[in-house]
Amino acid sequence: MLPDSTVADCARRLYEAERDRLPIRQLSLDHPDMTIEDAYAVQRALVELKSAEGLTIRGRKIGLTSQVMQRALGIDEPDYGVIFDDMFFDDGGTVPAGRFIRPRVEVELAFVLGEDLEGPGVTIYDVLRASEYVTPALEILDARVQMSDPETGHLRTIVDTIADNAADAGIVLGGRVVRPMDVDLRWVSALLLRNASIEESGVAAAVLNHPANGVAWLANRLAPHGASLRAGEVILAGSFTTPVFALPGDTFVADFGPLGTVSCFFDREESR
Repeated sequence: MLPDSTVADCARRLYEAERDRLPIRQLSLDHPDMTIEDAYAVQRALVELKSAEGLTIRGRKIGLTSQVMQRALGIDEPDYGVIFDDMFFDDGGTVPAGRFIRPRVEVELAFVLGEDLEGPGVTIYDVLRASEYVTPALEILDARVQMSDPETGHLRTIVDTIADNAADAGIVLGGRVVRPMDVDLRWVSALLLRNASIEESGVAAAVLNHPANGVAWLANRLAPHGASLRAGEVILAGSFTTPVFALPGDTFVADFGPLGTVSCFFDREESR
């Protein structure tokens, strides 16, 4: 386990990287023995720093839900992070590109909870009962850790991503709100368009066979830390497309067919 002082230092560096829009050297290079639990300890310390700044937790995100991505990173479970109140952007609205370092966009379903979910033992059926509604969403990712080390070419690892709040940076909710029992969520599909060209497509069953499985996994994963999912929180269940880089001036539209569209525009202020 990393010493508390090292955990605090890593969190501070990540906090300053986001503030200054300058990615830091990969933590996995500086601390090659860093474990996944160490990375979550750094993430919790980072969340404390941002909460002390006055930000409020409005939800959580689940990432790395696809089997392909897990195998590529040598892991056997997803990761998770926190969604703060300043991460929400309006459907059809403008996203300040200069706020991010190197943003990317993914397509997801968001579960808005009407009841608390507290593990262990939470099942997919508990999630469906507890969710007030489900809505289309775009997630904006960013990397406050260098994605590739400029000296060695070493790619960031799972511990880098987890410590960096699972790369969470923004969320756009939109489209048609549905009750979780009203549609077969496995078969919700979407096209992701950038500047009117289809970049990605996918179906929600790619998220752990059913997107609600991701929410159940998260509730159970948080339980040993004395944390739970609360009524009113927005839970991003995991992407069913690969991320697409966003440049200043780009417009993104996720077309969910019967569930409508959700979109955003990245302004032309250059990001670093």
